[in-house]
Parts: sequence; C-alpha cells; structure tokens
Amino acid sequence: MQRMTKEEALHLIREGDLKELGKMASARKKELHPKGITTFVVDRNINYTNVCWVDCKFCAFYRHAKEDDAYVLTFDQIDEKIDELLEIGGTQILFQGGVHPKLKIEWYEDLVEHIHTKYPTVTIHGFSAIEIDFIAKVSHISLEETLQRLKDKGLSSIPGAGAEILSDRVRDIIAPKKIDSEVWIDIHRKAHKLGIKSTATMMYGTVETDEEIIEHFDLVRRLQDETGGFRAFIMWSFQGQNTQLMEEIPDIDKPSSNRYLRLLAVARLYLDNVRNIQSSWVTQGPYIGQMALLYGANDLGSTMMEENVVRSAGAGFRMAKEEMVRLIDDIDEIPAIRNTAYETLERFA
Repeated sequence: MQRMTKEEALHLIREGDLKELGKMASARKKELHPKGITTFVVDRNINYTNVCWVDCKFCAFYRHAKEDDAYVLTFDQIDEKIDELLEIGGTQILFQGGVHPKLKIEWYEDLVEHIHTKYPTVTIHGFSAIEIDFIAKVSHISLEETLQRLKDKGLSSIPGAGAEILSDRVRDIIAPKKIDSEVWIDIHRKAHKLGIKSTATMMYGTVETDEEIIEHFDLVRRLQDETGGFRAFIMWSFQGQNTQLMEEIPDIDKPSSNRYLRLLAVARLYLDNVRNIQSSWVTQGPYIGQMALLYGANDLGSTMMEENVVRSAGAGFRMAKEEMVRLIDDIDEIPAIRNTAYETLERFA
C-alpha cells in the first residue's frame, strides 16, 4: 500500500469532503480491525500533584508550590482512589501530575513500587515525557536510568501527554518552558527501546497551522516506523476556559466538530502504522465521540472515573460504562473492555 504523503494529507484537511473522509477512514479502520470490535478501558486518572513550574499557557490545572490549593497526594490518598477503581472493575491508573520542582527519582520509585506491590492487578500507565525529563534533571541521572528505574519498580507504559503540537514555533508560544519537540520524541524513543510502550497525543486548536499538524503526524509515524512502540494515537481540541492563553489571544476560535472529525480521519489515513486511534469524547461530548467511531477511531478511551486537567479548562463531559456500551452498540459495532495493552478483557455481544 502506497503511503499518504504530506501533500495529500494537507489537501484532505483543506479540501476533502467530510463524508468521503469518513468513508476512507472507516475503510482503513476495517482493514486494521476486521472484527468490528470497539474498545474502552475502565481506569482512573490520578493527578498525584498539581504543583508545576512549567506554567503552560493553555493549562488551568497547575498551581505553584506556595498557593493555598497546591497539593501532593499522600500514598494513603492514592490508595483510596485505587480502592474505588477496583470496586468498579478498573484495571489501569493513569498517573499524571504537574512538574514538581522538588520530587526526585526516589519519591517516584517509592510510589510506583508501593502501587505495584499493593495492587498487582492494576497497570501503571504514567508520567509524561516532560515529567520524565525533569525527574532526570532534578535527580542528576540520565533519561535512560530514570526510565529503567521506574520500569524496574513496576511502571508499565507512559502516556503521550505534553506533545501538544510537535512544532517548536507553536511550543514557544503556548508553553515556552516546555521541552522541545525533539526531546519529546527522544524520550519516547528511549522508552520504547527499554520495552516501555507509550501513546502519542496531539492537542490542536491554538496557534498551529495545517502544515504543523501534518508535521506532527509525520514525526509520530517516523518514530513508529523506527520503534513500533506507540500503542495508540489520541487527539483532542484545546479547551480554553480559565487559561492564560485565552487571555493573551482571545480571538482563538473554538475548533468545530467538523474540524475534529476531519483531522481524526486524516490521522487514521496518515498514521498507517499506529493500530489504535482513540475518540476524545471527554472534550467533544458523547455524540461527536460516537461519530468519531465512523471517522477512523476504534477505541472510546477511558470511562474517566476521575479527570481534572481538561475539566479545569471547561470540558466537563462524563460517561459511564453502560453509556459507552450503548454508543458502540448503536453503530453496530461490538463493545469490549480492554486493558492498557489493547487486549480484550470482556465483550458485550
């Protein structure tokens, strides 16, 4: 099969008929997932701290260490959250925090080891590339050592958070203190080479161009060619409420549902080597989340027992397991619960 070029992708984003894009993306999805199974995971986001020094302009979640509502969760508090997850049959925790200026590798090792030992059935999917980068810096160790030590304690995989748009021009505007695109890619490369799988993400809808979106797709595709370490691609739109970026650039338009479905379909066609693509119902809502399954997505993501970051910026959608099953069933696909590795645990048909 001939690969989609950057020029073809640009043409489809700008000129492609939306319905035709849906048909093309659905055909590609069917090639990859011929059994018609659409999956989701029962998990919980645990934001272990909201303390962060990076000050991303698009984020409404972070606090500085001396602010009254700054926190670092105790292990007991984290245990309570995991106990609640297990009560509903959850299998995964997504650990993400701010980039805390004082927490070193030993703290993270103790945390991962504690969870892995006490809750051996729970998969730990945690710590974005920027968290990994700063843990290494503040602990005066290499990235490889940081990743290996966390893996040795029980870290299973890392999320793709912090990618935003992999364009340094965009990053310098929306998050000037954040690691650059090359470092983000390299941390995922190093993780993959150590046997730590990850996901790739994209947050669009700020100041990026169509060309920069395609360059983002291309960087993901090239690393996947090299390592095969990305399990999924997840894309969502910028949520601007309560953010510094909306104060600085108030004329940023909220991306439309048309735009979301268009970019999702092109992502499915361009990322020919990434097997799974998630629907972002958390930012788009259940209806467009369901529509995304007709535009190339084969996974509804997480039941999101707890989500604090995009909610801080104004996205407040919630969905129970039963509603996910119904949305998938309504489009004549087979609903199934999966684990972090995208292995089916339970089918509903």
